[in-house]
Amino acid sequence: MNKAARFPFFMMILISLFVFVGFEKEDADYRSLVEKGDFQKAECAIREVMEKDTSLTAEDKIQLGFEIDRMHRIRLDFTKTENEILEYVKTYIPEASIADLKKWEDDGSLEFMVIDGKKMYFKNAAPNIFRVNKDAKAIKIKVAAAKAETTRVKAAETFPLDDHIQSIIDKSVKTKKRYVNPVTMKINYTLTVKPNAVPDGKMIRCWIPYPREITNRQTNIKLIKTQPVKFILADNDATLQRTIYFQKPAQKDSATVFLVEYTYTQNGVFAGIDAHKVHPTPSADELAPFLGEVPPHIVFTDELKRISPTIIGSETNPYLKARKIFEWVTTNIPWASAREYSTIRNLSMYAFANRHGDCGIQHLLFITLCRLNGIPARWQSGWEFKPPDDSMHDWSEIYIEPYGWVPADVTYGLKESPDETHKWFYLGGMDSYRLIFNDTISDNFFPAKIYPRSETVDSQRGEVEWEGGNLYFDQWDWNMQYEVVVK
Repeated sequence: MNKAARFPFFMMILISLFVFVGFEKEDADYRSLVEKGDFQKAECAIREVMEKDTSLTAEDKIQLGFEIDRMHRIRLDFTKTENEILEYVKTYIPEASIADLKKWEDDGSLEFMVIDGKKMYFKNAAPNIFRVNKDAKAIKIKVAAAKAETTRVKAAETFPLDDHIQSIIDKSVKTKKRYVNPVTMKINYTLTVKPNAVPDGKMIRCWIPYPREITNRQTNIKLIKTQPVKFILADNDATLQRTIYFQKPAQKDSATVFLVEYTYTQNGVFAGIDAHKVHPTPSADELAPFLGEVPPHIVFTDELKRISPTIIGSETNPYLKARKIFEWVTTNIPWASAREYSTIRNLSMYAFANRHGDCGIQHLLFITLCRLNGIPARWQSGWEFKPPDDSMHDWSEIYIEPYGWVPADVTYGLKESPDETHKWFYLGGMDSYRLIFNDTISDNFFPAKIYPRSETVDSQRGEVEWEGGNLYFDQWDWNMQYEVVVK
């Protein structure tokens, strides 16, 4: 029996609830109150239902409790005032006014919510204006260039990504191998629970993401050390969001540290897809799960059904259809810093409605549109490294017959190159500087988590809880350190 089969049935139910499917009791009107921003009234309505409705199951009560927690999470994301937004904007547009903010609010460039009668802006809303709005972005580029010229500041050296991509293409073509240019990395990751976040002596349970063994792609995973020394490592095949689990009692006035260190090898990928050799997607049972809807974030809404034909046109070749979707998302959904995923009810529709999103939000829209058009698509995520930089990152894979599963990174999008192969590299290719933890969204952890996760969709930072509940991101810190061992 594999480890997944040993999950207690009740725990499996709880975890499935945390994917956020929404509570549907007829007498629960809190949903409309939340959408209006009446959080205090919504919380009172939820607590009244929990107190008076004797038909509620334990699962119902947990999900209603999560709705209260969700509003707390939204408040943590919406912390900026109008004056703070305007002050930031004036660093690039000195003559900016409240009228400009209103204009950006109306066109979706400036994200805000009215919470209990007070307008609050997303904490990264001001920088996002210069990512989402084309005119503002052009102004920032011009101002930054002028400043660099005036101060004679030398631009920081960046990772030579284009050279790295070309070396993958050249090596793959020369050797006729899909997986080339291996890079071995050493990772040291710590998760630190803040002092007194948990009462003295109470046990803290901690899950830290751990790399998945993926044939030819991510291999040679070697655990070096952990803190504490005892751990439970999730089975590679049974858990598609793999973790290493620890527990340690809290000590009064002291931080609680969890650590894992390991090495792994990642190969670059180049499938070299020739559209003329692509076959129709086969009707195979193993592909069926990657063609359908997975509520709440992969849903074939009426809006997507309407726009899909305008993207695809009369194209029937699966790879060329994927190209059209890839280019449409790249062109129409620019990257922008995003709210925590657990605060958004449908991530793919958030991208569509707001015309921006971070990497995961972009890819859930890409995956949804691919599936809607008969192209099997699935999630993949972890971290990306562009020495000396690093960040959490999400991407995806699509199935193209006869090439099988190939990577896609719509966030990296179309490369600026006259060479078509280089230009479309990230639809069928991938660089070597990735760390893969997840091959799906919202999967069960092992051991099972009791309380709702801080990140209900992805798993890149870790999760922490104790007998009193989940510990959200504001109650602990994480630190990723890496070293390129061999390249």
